[in-house]
Amino acid sequence: MACRKNITLRNNVGELRRLSCFVESLCREGGAGKNTAMNIGLAMEEAVANIIFYAYPKNTEGEIIISACLDNGVLSFRITDTGIPFDPTDKKEADIDLPAEQRRIGGLGIHIVRKIMDTVSYMRTDGKNILTLGKRIS
Repeated sequence: MACRKNITLRNNVGELRRLSCFVESLCREGGAGKNTAMNIGLAMEEAVANIIFYAYPKNTEGEIIISACLDNGVLSFRITDTGIPFDPTDKKEADIDLPAEQRRIGGLGIHIVRKIMDTVSYMRTDGKNILTLGKRIS
């Protein structure tokens, strides 16, 4: 697979299907196993859904640009948006040991991303949120 493949999504939940197809294709081309591919798809869906639902004010159009790269057996995704600043790496770990009724709302998607992906990093540059996720697939 060429190092860089890109997709641009709108901040609309209907775009998650396009995301899923994009990730599935990359995993297949990279030789990821079925379970690894499913986990990467889940992590990417959680990360992008958070952007869709929270990055832009209600009824505001926005773009989410995803660049993917396979290098030395690591599939990485750079997810860029121009929404409100938000650093998911700055959030506390979700306490999944508490009963559901005692847990704070939110944070479970970030927890899933952290547990599935090998690397998670964030930076804010030129008015853009840039979240980079990486997973060894071979």
